[in-house]
Amino acid sequence: MTQGIISKVNMLQSIDLRKLKAFVTVAREGNVTRAAEQLHVTQPAVTLQLKRLAADTGLTLFRRTSTGLELTQEGALLAAKAEQVLTALTDFGQTAGHLATRVRGKLRIGTIIDPEFTRLGAFLKALIESGPGIETTLRHGMSGDVPEGLRRNELDAGFYLGDPRDYDPSAEITGESAAPLFHARELAQLTYRVVAPPSLAGFVRGADWSQLASLPWIGTPQASVHNRLLSRLFADLGVRQNIVAQVDQETSMVAMVRTGVGLSLCREAIALHEQQAHGLVIAENVKISTTLSFLCLEARIGDPSIMAAFDAISRVWI
Repeated sequence: MTQGIISKVNMLQSIDLRKLKAFVTVAREGNVTRAAEQLHVTQPAVTLQLKRLAADTGLTLFRRTSTGLELTQEGALLAAKAEQVLTALTDFGQTAGHLATRVRGKLRIGTIIDPEFTRLGAFLKALIESGPGIETTLRHGMSGDVPEGLRRNELDAGFYLGDPRDYDPSAEITGESAAPLFHARELAQLTYRVVAPPSLAGFVRGADWSQLASLPWIGTPQASVHNRLLSRLFADLGVRQNIVAQVDQETSMVAMVRTGVGLSLCREAIALHEQQAHGLVIAENVKISTTLSFLCLEARIGDPSIMAAFDAISRVWI
């Protein structure tokens, strides 16, 4: 029994990659000539590797047919194992190369709204796969906190709702022809709707923006996308929004609408859910759209860790 074990160990030591590659290639092609062309070697070299492998294993691996070579039952079983070995070695080499050249560093990412909507989990998974040496730190806040954090070097990248030029001073001074402060990758278009408690249904149905402005509203801080969208809209109409309370979380806003405090802006999917689940009223004549983007400073788009982040976001948001 001991001699048998020693014999198997010696056999494994004598099997090298050239024998396995020759064996697998001939098994695929069924022909030594084509296999030699695939491997860029001579036919005698391939035949020699096959003979050595047969001698090492003590098995008949092929039988000759009128069209070439055909695997025996034992040969077919070994060919499948040989394929697995070569695939594993290829994967080993790719992983080793990736680890040797992987991006290292820290990445501070600004997050907003709910992680399911921004696909945050999938993004972080893709980032770990493409840059396993990157250590990430998440900072959750309102949309406007992200460009401000980028400008103050408190963040490296982040999600953002709205037009990045709202936080780009050069856009106001020099116009659209100037180089942008931010690099943005647009991810999705969002539609916002106005929701109201059932007690205000008679005032909301059929109303336009000007008529809605005078009703009680739940407001948000300046950094909120709700604030930016509505402030610009009402200013353009020349009307003043009647804000009776202020909160900084979308869930709190909707909860206050349910209790009858006033109107609120919220994402269309949430508005439709609240209409079905809690009887909130949607103002059917008005809606407003904006863009979800992933941002960094234009000057830093070449940083390896930020490039890895944008690569990951592109794979998640195709």
